[in-house]
Amino acid sequence: MEHLLEKLNHLDQLQKDQDSITEKINEIHKILRFSPEMVDKQVDATLIRLRALYTRAKELCESEVSASSALVGLLDGLLQSGTSAAQRKKIEVGEQKKKRMKSDTDTTRFSSASMRSQLDQATNLKGEQVAAKVKSDEEKDEWFVVKVIHFDKETKEYEVLDEEPGDDEESAQKKYKLPMSDIIPFPKRGDPSSAPDFGQGRQVLAVYPSTTALYRATVASNHLFVPPSSIYLLLFDDDEEDGNLPQRAVPFYRVVPLPEGHRQ
Repeated sequence: MEHLLEKLNHLDQLQKDQDSITEKINEIHKILRFSPEMVDKQVDATLIRLRALYTRAKELCESEVSASSALVGLLDGLLQSGTSAAQRKKIEVGEQKKKRMKSDTDTTRFSSASMRSQLDQATNLKGEQVAAKVKSDEEKDEWFVVKVIHFDKETKEYEVLDEEPGDDEESAQKKYKLPMSDIIPFPKRGDPSSAPDFGQGRQVLAVYPSTTALYRATVASNHLFVPPSSIYLLLFDDDEEDGNLPQRAVPFYRVVPLPEGHRQ
């Protein structure tokens, strides 16, 4: 158990280091946009530092994948050691029986199992941050990062908490009840392979840097990191500065597919 805690702490530190690198990258992007005279004077130093930060981000991502894989292996070993031979035999027999079912029965049971799986996954999101459509009208959908408090299997509704402090005391902690269709889980923070493969030009929904709001964006470039990556360079809609759309660095675990029919 001590070894497990040590690996968890190591993974947590890697994730914090990635957040720090992302902030530094965004700071340099701001300098490149708003202080071009400084860039002209220190162009080599600025670009070298930016390249070093991207290189470090890539190294941290690879380390996080290795740490996550090691942790999964350790957990698998602990789980297997707690399963008796009789239990394993029961599972094998159950699988053999399923293979002998008729095709029509298979289809019916698969649909039922699929629904149960979706409900189980929804229940397992308790305590996790997700993307949620908290408001919608004829012209605009509003998506925010919220925390799942509870999932009701009967009504198939999430109860979520908007943890972002409001402008006044009454709006500090807002709760919402939302259907499953208004919730999108984020990729697992410690597992870049859980992120969808977003190629250049793909439209996505992403958290705007230093906020908890999600907006439509376009993947600007994927030549620095091959998706699933640790950082995406995105062009957010309506984010124009001096006639151009700046590229924003966003961690992979804050980017999700663009919902069908999204209005912004």
